[in-house]
Amino acid sequence: MQSMIRVGSLDTSVVDEGAGPAVLLLHGSGPGVSALANWRLTIPDLVAAGHRVVAPDLIGFGRTVPPEDHVYSMASWVDHAVALLDELGLDQVDLVGNSFGGALSLRLAIEHPERVRRLVLMGSVGVPFEITEGLDRVWGYRASVEEMRAVMDTFAWDRSLLTEELAQLRYEASIEGGADQRFAAMFPAPRQRWVDVMASPDDEIRGVRTPTLLVHGRDDQVIPLATSLRMLELIPDAQLHVFGQCGHWTQIEKTAEFNKLLVDFLAR
Repeated sequence: MQSMIRVGSLDTSVVDEGAGPAVLLLHGSGPGVSALANWRLTIPDLVAAGHRVVAPDLIGFGRTVPPEDHVYSMASWVDHAVALLDELGLDQVDLVGNSFGGALSLRLAIEHPERVRRLVLMGSVGVPFEITEGLDRVWGYRASVEEMRAVMDTFAWDRSLLTEELAQLRYEASIEGGADQRFAAMFPAPRQRWVDVMASPDDEIRGVRTPTLLVHGRDDQVIPLATSLRMLELIPDAQLHVFGQCGHWTQIEKTAEFNKLLVDFLAR
């Protein structure tokens, strides 16, 4: 069920389904993204496995619209996620972060370790890397169907997923309610600085004691596999699963395998 709830001073769109141990899902930063668009194929399997799933539209994405003078920052996104947990009365959750949402999840695990029981990072930002052409294109999106088609082309290894209908739907989502203007304000050029801002220091990552599952597509053109390999080196209790013939859309390109991997990890 998707609803609007008040989190601090901000009306926040949240998918909240199921009952049982809570899983917080934090989406990525593609144009037109929302919690439901990112996690629509993951939520049913988590609910069926006996979890309560909480998936918010992060500030500036989907239907969570901040004031016009809002300044986007890692701190604001992390604080918003923590405030959501407080509002819902969730003392501890399993935390799953995709891409940009992975960087937020890693920060949350560093700053609030008592709130995170298990950590899953998918194609995650969080360590330094030279910005890829794919990520620069994603963050530099200027709204049109053609641009959306080009952005989607960087996400998927399986080109059969890139239908004209999907490009049209994602384009429409990217402009709904001025979403394209908000997106343009998040990661202005030069964009390498946003990669750097999202990177946590090595010593802080080494201090993460939360059992962690890293997931990455071998053929990811947006976030290089090297980021997950580096986090595997740094996080003491970590394991890594790499999908071949898979790009940045792990949960979409490898839905059944990813969902089973996730459910099994959270059940341990």
